[in-house]
Amino acid sequence: MRTRNIVILVVIVLALTGVTAGTILYSEAGIVKVATGKVVRQDLVATVSGTGQIKPKTYVNIGATSFGRITHLYVKEGDHVKKGDIVARVESVQPEATVDAQQATIASSRTDIASYVAAENTAQANIDEAKADLEQKKFDFDRAQALYDAQLIAKQDFDAKKAAYDVSAATLAQRIAALAQAKAQTDSQRSHLDQAVASQRANFDALDKTISRAPFDGLVTNVPVREGETVVVGIQNAEGSTLMTLADMSVITAEVKVDETDIVNMQLGQIADVTVDALPGRTFKGHVTEVGDQALLRTTGIATSQSTTGTEEAKDFKVVVTLDQLPTEKLDDLRPGLSTTAKITVAQKPDALTIPIQALVERDPALEKVLAQNHGQLPSTSASAQAASSGVAAKPVLDQGVYTLSTASGKLRVVFVPVTTGVTGATDIEVLTGLKQGDEIVTGRYQVLRALKSGTVVKRDNTPVTTDTSSS
Repeated sequence: MRTRNIVILVVIVLALTGVTAGTILYSEAGIVKVATGKVVRQDLVATVSGTGQIKPKTYVNIGATSFGRITHLYVKEGDHVKKGDIVARVESVQPEATVDAQQATIASSRTDIASYVAAENTAQANIDEAKADLEQKKFDFDRAQALYDAQLIAKQDFDAKKAAYDVSAATLAQRIAALAQAKAQTDSQRSHLDQAVASQRANFDALDKTISRAPFDGLVTNVPVREGETVVVGIQNAEGSTLMTLADMSVITAEVKVDETDIVNMQLGQIADVTVDALPGRTFKGHVTEVGDQALLRTTGIATSQSTTGTEEAKDFKVVVTLDQLPTEKLDDLRPGLSTTAKITVAQKPDALTIPIQALVERDPALEKVLAQNHGQLPSTSASAQAASSGVAAKPVLDQGVYTLSTASGKLRVVFVPVTTGVTGATDIEVLTGLKQGDEIVTGRYQVLRALKSGTVVKRDNTPVTTDTSSS
């Protein structure tokens, strides 16, 4: 009898438990669990990231300027050089011989000039002698003229004095002409000397081109040749031999590619944090100094204007970030070609009203208003319901907004609120209109937000999402 009573009591307890559980489950039927958050104020920073490589602002390929065999290479990859340092030599036997031969020609021309100058001096002395002789002959002729007029001498003696005077005058004219000829020869030889000196400058230039010097202080980044190899000078349609590449590491840049959707936010002068894969844990400060105008195909890196294919694909734009002045010991760690990532700050907004980005959804505000008024149900008399029943669906106009929580109907429900946004950060976005600080909004989960609609009864569930990693 006692056992029977115990069984009846257990059955009653189980029945009451089932009724209670059923009541609870029924009461929670249709309630959606949502993650929530608050509208808060915080400093918002919008950044754009791009990947690329370290490049010096200035670098040159030092090419061969003379044909011949390399006799000396004074540097190797990784060496630092100063402006004017000799970095390589090419054989110079022929240019040196040409210089020596021309130098002998110049010396010979100078000797000839000295000889011609001496001839000028001799001609001048001869003229002085002829002038003195002419003056004497003039005196003799004048006396003879006076005596002849007085009939004191014979005509034969007078004619002899006159002839001597004429010969002396002719001699002076001859010697003056000889001086002019000597001066012309001297001037001609001086012109030949100037020509020889000019040719020698060209010879010295050809000889100097067998020596390669550093055009600026820099780092040798590539030496593709070896001593003993023969190098050639470039011509119009053929590239010459490259001896080495020299990079000016005093100004270093990070040349990165930025997605086409972010390039509209890029401006000169924006600050950036640059990290280098080979130097973990170190961040270099810089600023944007160049924003490309030409779109580059992501797969090939070729500019769209140069591409011959019409394939639609993602595109990037080149952005150059110049690193701020660095100490010398840090410059030594940065090498051209190192992979780098630039995190560029495109906007900063202090004390901005923000919400999590994932809270944003796109909805038809007119439809959401109807749903909110009818507790999530679409009345059959509404235009949307009639369109759905007739099979005619008008294209809705979607607005960006969030779901806020409301208890106006006695239950916790969600209501769609259109918002306008501003600066976008890494995880949060600025709200300009539609919300105020402290408003509670739905932030997830993603699957819930996809199907959520105004008027839906919800329940807060902010427990962290865990991923089961026990199975492999």
